[in-house]
Amino acid sequence: MDIGSYDGGFETASPSTPQLEARGQTEARRRRLELDDEFERLWNRRSRMSLGRAEESRAGPSANWGLRDFDIGKPLGKGHFGRVYLARVKSPSDPFILVLKCLPKDEVISKGVQTQVRREIEIMQQLRHPNIVRLYGWFHDANRIFLMMEFAGHGEVFKHLRKARRFSERRSSKYIRQIADGLAYLHSKNVIHRDIKPENLLLGMNGEIKIGDFGWSVHAPDEDDSQRTLAGTLSYVAPEMILGQPYGRAVDIWALGVLTFEFVCGEEPFGADTTMGTRLVQSRICRCDVRFPPGVSQEAQDFMLKLFRLVPAERLPLHHVPSEPWIERYHVEP
Repeated sequence: MDIGSYDGGFETASPSTPQLEARGQTEARRRRLELDDEFERLWNRRSRMSLGRAEESRAGPSANWGLRDFDIGKPLGKGHFGRVYLARVKSPSDPFILVLKCLPKDEVISKGVQTQVRREIEIMQQLRHPNIVRLYGWFHDANRIFLMMEFAGHGEVFKHLRKARRFSERRSSKYIRQIADGLAYLHSKNVIHRDIKPENLLLGMNGEIKIGDFGWSVHAPDEDDSQRTLAGTLSYVAPEMILGQPYGRAVDIWALGVLTFEFVCGEEPFGADTTMGTRLVQSRICRCDVRFPPGVSQEAQDFMLKLFRLVPAERLPLHHVPSEPWIERYHVEP
């Protein structure tokens, strides 16, 4: 597979950002040292992971890796911070493809996302599921943090949805079943994603869903609803989060309902804060004011209404999703 041409983006990502320097040399140095110490501690207690398709195969622990071990290819995008590149392992026997995500340390500090980056690494390195983006390993140097991630060959679901405007119910049902399966696995590992939306979903080489972006995720070992932090994207957050109530894994089930509506109807069920205003969107969410456009099947509506329950405990359990009529109708055994 041709990985394209490298444009030198990792090097241009290295210098200190003006935002950080403007805070003063002393404060900038203190924060930088704190970040270096934090990631050195994380590095020292990291899990030893193999880099490859099979858990037991290939290249060995993350400690052995550096930028020198990869051929860097074309850029795949630039997120809120950091750069993402296609890369190939320099291995005569198995030169396979992966993604390198580069996070400049100064940018991590200036945007105040140290906790999100650390949390993403800690959570993702423990996950192994066909519908979740794999983190093979990570390494860092003086200026940058690199995440070695699975390559999802068909890109963001968001881009496909924007192009199609909406998905057929058959396609939507297929995707939702896979997302529910991935979320059920996360919850079994005591992880709440908290930011399920099309931008954080990818499509693999065979068109399968891959849940990614765990920056807002949290490890919640207790069954009780104990989280209080408002996290994620407003259009997808559950009523209990808006109301400042303790919440738990059921917030991901609500978000699955929002996602289903957006796939099938081509718009967000409670509106977007950019067009309607934050308070109106919050009000509609807290009243569960969902209105289905013409053409949506009764089975699809019934399925979504089981996810859109104001009482978290009444939402459809994820392990019941595969047996729902709307899901079963379109499911084909492999």
